[in-house]
Amino acid sequence: MEAIKSYTSKNQKNQNNEEGEQEIKRNLKARHLTMIAIGGSIGTGLFLATGASIQTAGPGGALIAYGAIGIMVYFLMTSLGEMATLIPVSGSFSTYASRFVDPAFGFALGWNYWFNWAVTLAVEIVASAIIMKFWFPAVPSILWSALFLGLIFLLNALSVKSYGESEYWFSLIKVVTIIVFIGVGLLTIFGILGGQFIGFKNFTLGDAPVHGGLLSILSIFFIAGFSFQGTELVGIAAGESEEPEKNVPKAIRQVFWRILLFYIIAIAVIGLIIPYTSPNLLGRDVDSIAVSPFTLVFEKVGIAFAASVMNTVILTSVLSAGTSGLYASTRMLWSMAKDGQAPKFLQRVNNRGIPMNALVTTTIIGGLAFLSSIFGDQVYTWLLNASGLTGFIAWIGIAVSHYRFRKAYIAQGKDINDLEFRAKWFPFGPILALVICVLVIFGQNYQAFITSEIDWYGVAVSYIGLPIFLAVWLGYKVIHKTKIVPLKDCSFEEK
Repeated sequence: MEAIKSYTSKNQKNQNNEEGEQEIKRNLKARHLTMIAIGGSIGTGLFLATGASIQTAGPGGALIAYGAIGIMVYFLMTSLGEMATLIPVSGSFSTYASRFVDPAFGFALGWNYWFNWAVTLAVEIVASAIIMKFWFPAVPSILWSALFLGLIFLLNALSVKSYGESEYWFSLIKVVTIIVFIGVGLLTIFGILGGQFIGFKNFTLGDAPVHGGLLSILSIFFIAGFSFQGTELVGIAAGESEEPEKNVPKAIRQVFWRILLFYIIAIAVIGLIIPYTSPNLLGRDVDSIAVSPFTLVFEKVGIAFAASVMNTVILTSVLSAGTSGLYASTRMLWSMAKDGQAPKFLQRVNNRGIPMNALVTTTIIGGLAFLSSIFGDQVYTWLLNASGLTGFIAWIGIAVSHYRFRKAYIAQGKDINDLEFRAKWFPFGPILALVICVLVIFGQNYQAFITSEIDWYGVAVSYIGLPIFLAVWLGYKVIHKTKIVPLKDCSFEEK
């Protein structure tokens, strides 16, 4: 009888797929989810941009800025973890916003996030070509970009497990590099490597440890926040986790230690070894790998081929970001299609559990954004500008959704002690995260407002993403006449 039931269930699933009913497969293991959480925010933001942050605000100022953003991200991830453990869906915060705030808000968040990663995919394949120029300067960049776009697509098209495996190994390379860097750095600081005791002298150089006061710290909040973006990927991956009630909390708990070890200690090591006045710290792009803080520290202790080693590591970071970005945007698009917020054909899933129509559509859009960088540089620039704030807007969505989630849970007579994972410090956590995100969004280019004449072009470049998001949100709200969901009507069902 059990065999007949099993056969019937399997046959029904196959028939459902043939008829267009969509199901994804829960094939992400605990180690995959943990590495997605750990590797989500480790990339060029840490390997390259931290140098410019130290140069701008001094080593102490950089630690304060990254520490504050790190605390905010920790609260955001615990908020997301509470919701994702109870309702593990690939739509993640877009779905939560639709259920606990307003369907129009969820619609805008979903399309906002999809657009962000579609453009980021273009950024990463451009970056990959620049990195490959280091070794093969004579090969046309477009060939490398096409090759890596094909690789990123393939890793997503094979199965969710292939994405999980690739992200696991990409993240492991980054993690090992950072651990080795911290170890080498500490030995260098105490003179065991390099033959010279450095100590804390660079923390008292000039007006260090904080250079430029409070405004300089605020000026790098946006850079710090941008570096941490990607941590929310674990919420989307929860929809394909084998045991989300166990694996999601475990992955979320890694966030705090990652922030402490990978950012705070790494920045402290860089600030102790390299003076904040060094012009080499100004490089923050993939064409500045030769003067990456990591490269400079490795070269200082005589490690041969330091630039090549870091080039390889940063290439894996770029591929990791591209692969994860395509995965996240594809799942978001598929989830919105299921909820009737995107064209219906995008909800089609193949027999491997991959939403291929959503995957192909996102890849094409990312490819077109990449081509705009070649044939229309101005268009590409504005695409980048439009996507600049989207990560912070998504974080605001997480904070607001969790606040309403918890209120609705209590309003419906449920006991919060029954939650598998509960975010600590509620409501302080989501409120603090919301306030910091708003400050970062409006303060990212405050210089444009304090000049003798307002720099309207600078304002447009920095804030174009905000009116686009509001237009999508309010447009959907007006057309569909949506309202804020009453707390007692909020749904906690996984569907």
